[in-house]
Amino acid sequence: MRVTMILPALTEATSPLFRPIKYSLFPPLGLATLAGYLDPDDEVTLLDEHVERVDIEALDSPDLLVVQPYITSARRGYEIADHFRARGVHVAMGGLHVTSLPDEAAAHADTIFTGPGEDTWPLFLKEFRDGVPARRYDSKLRTLAGLPPVRRDLIKRQLYLVPNSIVVSRGCPHHCDFCYKDAFFEGGKSFYTQAVDEALAEIERLPGRHLYFLDDHLLGNRRFAEALFDGMAGMGRLWQAAGTVKSVLQPDLLERAVDAGLRSLFVGFETVNSANLAERRKDQNIGKDYAAAVRRLHDAGVMVNASFVFGLDHDGPDVFDRTVEWAVEQGIETATFHIMTPYPSTGLWKQLEAQDRIVHRDWDLYDTRHVVYRPKGMTPRQLEDGYWRAYRDFYRWSNIWRGAAAQPGMHERLRHLAYSGGWKKFEPAWDALIRSRNVVRAMPMLERTLAAFGGRRA
Repeated sequence: MRVTMILPALTEATSPLFRPIKYSLFPPLGLATLAGYLDPDDEVTLLDEHVERVDIEALDSPDLLVVQPYITSARRGYEIADHFRARGVHVAMGGLHVTSLPDEAAAHADTIFTGPGEDTWPLFLKEFRDGVPARRYDSKLRTLAGLPPVRRDLIKRQLYLVPNSIVVSRGCPHHCDFCYKDAFFEGGKSFYTQAVDEALAEIERLPGRHLYFLDDHLLGNRRFAEALFDGMAGMGRLWQAAGTVKSVLQPDLLERAVDAGLRSLFVGFETVNSANLAERRKDQNIGKDYAAAVRRLHDAGVMVNASFVFGLDHDGPDVFDRTVEWAVEQGIETATFHIMTPYPSTGLWKQLEAQDRIVHRDWDLYDTRHVVYRPKGMTPRQLEDGYWRAYRDFYRWSNIWRGAAAQPGMHERLRHLAYSGGWKKFEPAWDALIRSRNVVRAMPMLERTLAAFGGRRA
C-alpha cells in the first residue's frame, strides 16, 4: 500500500521572504507515530510543508492520503485533501482542528478521526485494507501500551533544529478553558503516560545528546516523572520540556529533572493579573508565587521560557508594559507572547460565542497574533499593537542586558545573553540556515549553550 502523509503549513511558514526558526524546530511527530502502525512493506512518504515545498500537482496519487491540519493551516489542509479526492484518492484527516470541527472537516475527507488515534488508527487500517473503512472514528480507549516505535526513518533530520523531539504522555491533568485539550480528549482519559520502560527505550533509540519533550506537561504525573528521570540519570542527555508553576514549586521534583538533564523549561505563567486565572480556570497558577518559581528554576540552573497571554477580560492597556517589566526583572531568558484566541469547542469559545464577541471564522488568523474577538478592556488595535510592542521591548538589547544583569554571576549572565540574544537577534542567520536545508547544523551551538546551564547554586 502506498501512503502519503502531509503536515500542511501556515502561510507565514512558506513565505519566500522570511521564515522564523519556530517553524523549523520539530518534525511532524504525530504523523511519524501513526506511520509506526503501517506494515513493513507499505510505501510511506512523510511531507512537512513547514520545511519543504510540496507541489501537490507533481505528487503521485497514493492509495491513502493522511492530512493533519492545525486551525491556522486548515484552509491549506482542505485544499490538499480536495485535490487528491478529485483524483480518487482516499483521504483521512485527524488532529486538533478536525476534532473541534468534525462536520467542517468531513466535507473534505473520506474518513475523519476525533481525539487521539492510538485506538482508532489501527482499526481504520484493518478496515481500509478490507475495503470497508468507516466515515468517522471516535477515540474512546486511551492507552499508550504497546505503542510501536516512531518511524523516525521517515523524518528528514537535517531540516529541523530539534530533530530529537519526543512525546511520552498524552494530554494534561489541568483544564484551562482556552485550551483545546478537553475537547480533544472528550470521551476518555485526558491525561495518560507511556510505561516508563517503553519511554526510556524510545529515548535510547535517539542519536546525539539533545532531546525536546513535546508533552503538554511532562511533570504532570509525579510518579511517572520521577521514575522517568531516575531512568534517564547517567544518560548524559540535555533536554527541554514544559511544566507548570505548580510543578516547579513541588519539593524535589525539579531537582530530579535537573539530575536527568533538564536545562530549559517552558512555563505557562499566562498573566500577571491574578483575577484572570480563576475566570480562565488556570487553577494550577492561583495563589502561586511566580517569582519564587523563576528563582527556583534559576537556582537549579534551568533556563525559563515564559508564556504569556494578552487580552483576557481583566487586562487593560497597561498589561503589556507590566508583563515585560516583570519578565525582564526576573531575568527570564525567553518569552513567548500570545493574543488570547478562542479556539472552536473550548470553554472560551463557547463563552465568547454566547456573548456575540467572536468577529469572524477566518481560521488563517487564529494564530494568536491577530484579534479575532471583541476585547473588554481595550480596543482590538490596542491589543494587537501592545502584543507586537511586548515582543519588541522584551527583546531590545537594553532589556536583554537588564535580564542578564538579574542573573547571579558572570557565568549565568553570559549564558543569558547567548540564548536570549541568539534566539531573536539573529533571525536572518536562522533564515539562511533554513533555506540552506541544514538548520540541524546549529544543534552543536544549542547543545553548548544548554550545557552551560545546570550548575546549581548552594
